[in-house]
Amino acid sequence: MFNLFKKKLKQFVKKFSEKIKKEEKEIEKVEKEKRKSLVERLRRKINYKKITEDDLKDILVELEVNLIEADASIEVVEKIKEDISKSLIGKEVERRRVKEKILEILRKSIEEILEVKKIDLEEIIKKAKSEKGYATILFFGTNGVGKSLSIAKLANFLQKKGYKVVLAAADTFRAAADIQLETYAKQIGVPVIKHKRGADAAAVIFDARKFAEARNYDVVIADTSGRMHTKQNLLDELKKIVRVNKPDLKVLVLDSLTGNDVIYQYKFFNDAVGIDAIVFTKVDVNEKGGNILSICYAFKKPILFLGIGQGFDDLIEFEKDKILNSLLPS
Repeated sequence: MFNLFKKKLKQFVKKFSEKIKKEEKEIEKVEKEKRKSLVERLRRKINYKKITEDDLKDILVELEVNLIEADASIEVVEKIKEDISKSLIGKEVERRRVKEKILEILRKSIEEILEVKKIDLEEIIKKAKSEKGYATILFFGTNGVGKSLSIAKLANFLQKKGYKVVLAAADTFRAAADIQLETYAKQIGVPVIKHKRGADAAAVIFDARKFAEARNYDVVIADTSGRMHTKQNLLDELKKIVRVNKPDLKVLVLDSLTGNDVIYQYKFFNDAVGIDAIVFTKVDVNEKGGNILSICYAFKKPILFLGIGQGFDDLIEFEKDKILNSLLPS
């Protein structure tokens, strides 16, 4: 995954390294016949390069274009460029270590971008259980991002840890949304609470909570509508859902293939309900990866999970180092 992003960084590292090496060869050729008393000074001139703004100018412009092509936001690109400039301009760099030095700078810069808050899902569940007997987790996101499958994956994940989970089919607007969730639920063996199409979504989740309370279930996970074409109605509905059901965790599902539209989606749902954590889907087929950096850098919200396939076990916890290694060239 993230092969395009990695490829663009690799091109930058290679071009800059080659540029410095080419200059080294030219200096060696010119200075070859100089007197022996100048050997040490010449050695340093040949082996070390003081990086100037001109050395970086054109290549940073190219890097900017390439990273934007890989779905990185302008803010992310500017940070990476600034970190490279601050770390190199006016500094002497050993020519044979140019590639290594650039990779160090890129690693540090991207590591800072990926530095987001962390949450402990199990602690949230345990705290909610101690206070009221069960935890309520609401899932938000536009239609088509993989919300229903992500809910099923999380239910499967929690079941394997020993939690009893019930689902709430509270997307009562989209045709067959409840059927899709119910199909997944049957496959992983969890119950689903649903009403007829067009019913009050807040009431569906309320009934799922009552079910959990009466039957000693540990976690309620609820689907919600993502009909962006009727924004005001959706906003009103989502606000009511949160007001009535007082969730312990509000999770936004984002499709990692949709470019920087994820920033707009985050702002829309965060303004409506206040998002606590994020799940990125389709990461296994994401060749770019830049928009994950964009979300991390802009909002610093916890990334709860990454969806990496269509199976119920294809869900991994977000680990900064693994993402970093996937993005950086070797």
